[in-house]
Amino acid sequence: METPVKLIVGNWKMNGLAASLDEAGALRQALEADPVDARVGLCPPATLIAQMAGKLGAGPVELGGQDCHQKDSGAFTGSISAAMLADAGARLVILGHSERREGLGETDADVAAKVEAALRAGLEPIICVGESLDTREAGRAVAFVTEQVRASLPEALRDRRFAVAYEPIWAIGTGLTPTLEQIGEVHGAIRATLAERLGESGRRAPILYGGSMKPDNAAEILAVPDVGGGLVGGASLKADDFIRIIRAA
Repeated sequence: METPVKLIVGNWKMNGLAASLDEAGALRQALEADPVDARVGLCPPATLIAQMAGKLGAGPVELGGQDCHQKDSGAFTGSISAAMLADAGARLVILGHSERREGLGETDADVAAKVEAALRAGLEPIICVGESLDTREAGRAVAFVTEQVRASLPEALRDRRFAVAYEPIWAIGTGLTPTLEQIGEVHGAIRATLAERLGESGRRAPILYGGSMKPDNAAEILAVPDVGGGLVGGASLKADDFIRIIRAA
């Protein structure tokens, strides 16, 4: 099977004002001047998506959202539909991020419904899974994560483009990083589950690593088998740091 092109996505989380668009512009210019083989995406706050679409244009950086509602429209004050994201210029969307699962109580069923909404709008979903420190220390990390994959990825993904992002929750924003062996073990288990669940689509989808990837550890993590890219948090806010991670792919 042909190795999928790596996908490196920056998740700005709740960071960024209009002045931050200069970083997106700098990233675009760097990649246009010296192209890479990897696909590159940026997922800013929803308030910046339309403005960033103008900054990125049809260049080498794909634009994404950080979440969407499972319904296409309706009386859901403060929510954003997948169609709205697409209308603003997004092509990707992060779903089921640990900060939403842990902080806002999103379930696997909620995430699966959002995936289906994203597909209806023509967005490429990036579905997040990952275990807490308690789950890892109990020896249940692989079982927990593979069950999330089974429950969060609907059959509608078959023959569609998508990615899965593995987030060891205990490593996000803490500076802690799993060993390369731990990363490889979980990514391998996710790959096997995707192939079982979705056939060729599951064998082809990139599996991103999403736990404190930085310029100084990106190359070794991205070289681990079945690591098909990265979902990068704080290090994606500055173009110089993010481009170093991208070039490590």
